[in-house]
Amino acid sequence: MIPLVDLKAQYKSIEKEVNEAIAKILNKADFILGEEVEKFEEEYAKFCGVKYALGLDTGISALELGMRALGIGGSDEVLTPVNSFIASSSAISFTGAKPVLVDCDYKTYNIDLKDAEKKLTHKTKAIMPVHLYGQMVDMEEIEKFAKKHSLLIVEDACQAHGAKYRGKRAGGFGDIAAFSFYPGKNLGAYGDGGMLVTNNKKIYETVKMMRNYGQKEKYHHLSLAWNRRLDTIQAAVLRVKLKYLDNWNLKRRENAKFYTSLLRELDVVTPYEASYGDHVYHLYVVRIKNRDKLKEFLHQKGIGVGIHYPLPIHLQPAYKDLGYKRGDFPISEKFANEIISLPMYAELTREQIKYIVAKIASFLKSQ
Repeated sequence: MIPLVDLKAQYKSIEKEVNEAIAKILNKADFILGEEVEKFEEEYAKFCGVKYALGLDTGISALELGMRALGIGGSDEVLTPVNSFIASSSAISFTGAKPVLVDCDYKTYNIDLKDAEKKLTHKTKAIMPVHLYGQMVDMEEIEKFAKKHSLLIVEDACQAHGAKYRGKRAGGFGDIAAFSFYPGKNLGAYGDGGMLVTNNKKIYETVKMMRNYGQKEKYHHLSLAWNRRLDTIQAAVLRVKLKYLDNWNLKRRENAKFYTSLLRELDVVTPYEASYGDHVYHLYVVRIKNRDKLKEFLHQKGIGVGIHYPLPIHLQPAYKDLGYKRGDFPISEKFANEIISLPMYAELTREQIKYIVAKIASFLKSQ
């Protein structure tokens, strides 16, 4: 069996450190907003090259509370890619603003600014670029676009821990940026977790209150109550993992390069890596004909695969009220029928990759 993500293999490589970190919290009984949370926030801010980082319960909370602190809501509109995970658009909706969906770029799968320009209205207040699959959006172009149209930048970096754009890490570009620490992410907790990063002290202080019942001091509430805190145990685990993240990402990049070298001879569209940055391959996504048949074939051969994502946001029942229809986003709709995510993690071996590619070749030969 070759799983899509092997969290057991990763745990085995850091088992002693993780167990000690968890035991330390249990012995102190320091479970809520403990010392490890503050230390992790400081380390992650430094890692991203920003002034402030704030531990939250999920990435979607980081997006939502960050946008609320930026004053986004009401009749505002926010541009966001249609081919992202639904958390991106949902965070916009939870603020009361409207997500305005945008098609993707043909090569990178990231937001297409030409399509975004067509969707601008007098209500547009922000743009939310999503660094999909671990590859950063062309942030210089995003910054030019935002400046031209007086927009805020909400950077969804939930799949891009450690990714770089011209040497600068994801999270250092937006008015706010959000990360998810869902277990399968490049930097994953042992449960849910998230982080908001920013260079804006006011945003940091506002969200710091919002995450903890809107209180600046205990039982004195300056806003309505949210409970969106990062658990101390998760922070302790993430502190251990953060030390290894760059090396894990390097191994992911090496595995991606090896995949691509083997798949080049087959009728498979491999990931395009833009020259401006370092893709960290949260997912290794290829496009192929007869995708659904291939998925079933690989499962029968003991190979775990995924589809990220099979139904673009505009076709989700949750967003039928936006009034979009099939055909409105032709590139994303086409790709949704072709994409498949192959196993990708730092511990994946070359022998495993050779086996996966051999089975794909066998499938293609049989078609």
